Parts: sequence; C-alpha cells; structure tokens
Amino acid sequence: MTAYDSKPARMPGDMPRGKLIERILRVDHAGEFGAVRIYEGQLAVLGRRPEAEAIREMAEKEREHLAGFEQLLPARRVRPTLLHPLWRTAGFALGAATALLGPRAAMACTVAVEEVIDEHYAKQVEALGDDEPEIRELCEQYREDELEHRDTALAHGAADAPAGRLLTNVIKASTRTAIWLSERL
Repeated sequence: MTAYDSKPARMPGDMPRGKLIERILRVDHAGEFGAVRIYEGQLAVLGRRPEAEAIREMAEKEREHLAGFEQLLPARRVRPTLLHPLWRTAGFALGAATALLGPRAAMACTVAVEEVIDEHYAKQVEALGDDEPEIRELCEQYREDELEHRDTALAHGAADAPAGRLLTNVIKASTRTAIWLSERL
C-alpha cells in the first residue's frame, strides 16, 4: 500500500481482479451445492432419528447460501464448476457414508467441512478487501453460519465419532482438494 492510495499495490503474479471474482463465485457455489448434497445423503440414511432435525436445519441454511450464489453466477456471467455433476454424487455419497457410521460420524463430517470452509471464507474476505462489498459481506455472513453449523455438530457429539481423528483428516483433505479443483475447473 502506498501513502497515496487506500488499496494494496498489485504484486507481480497477482491474479487479475475479474479472475479472482470468478474463482470465488465458482468455488463458493460448488461448496454450498456440495454441502446441500452432503446433508441430503445424511438425511437419506438417518431418516427420523433425533439428530436428523439439526441436520435438516443446517441443510436449509445451506440451501439459502446456494440460492445466493445461484443468483450471483448469471448476474456476474460466471459459469459453475465443470465438476458440478461429480459433486452431486460425491457430496451425497459422503453424507450417506458418514451417516452409515452413525449420527456422531455425520456430525464429525460437518465439523471437518466447516473448519476448512471457515479458513476458506476468511481468505476470500481478506483477498476481497474493500472491493466487491456485496460478495465480501455474503462470504462473511455465510462464514458465521458455517461456524454455527460446526458448533451445532460439536454439541451433537461430533468429537465422540468412531475413528474421529482419521475421519476428520480424510474429510478435511478431501474438502481442500474439492476447493482447489472447483476454483480452477
């Protein structure tokens, strides 16, 4: 940042602003879609178990997030990720698989995903700075919601999931990979 302007100076190799916005919208749309599919998979397995109500509430919030990005993509002329069909299947499969391990494993899945998404949204908010206040505010609000989901999952026994550390590490690595791929494809 120079003494003459309020924006940080662009550095060699920095992504052009338009490309950054495309990546943010594309990956966040993919992430919210994936979250909806994870919860759908969990609900398909858990049915009417007591934990399912909390999952239904979190799923509804994710649908709201997805709707926000579904409005922004065409408005900003950004295409969804080419991996959208894969995330449809993979998200549902992850949700169903963790639910088959039990409600605590389903909740551990939420904690793992939301901790990665917290970091992800924080980086996006920082990268946006004062530019694009609409997108920045959306990312900030959705980040808060995701942290609430993490806390809800912890309150429902996520920390006591069978093979919890292994499950969490695998899901976090998978989530980071999905983010990387969705930004680029």
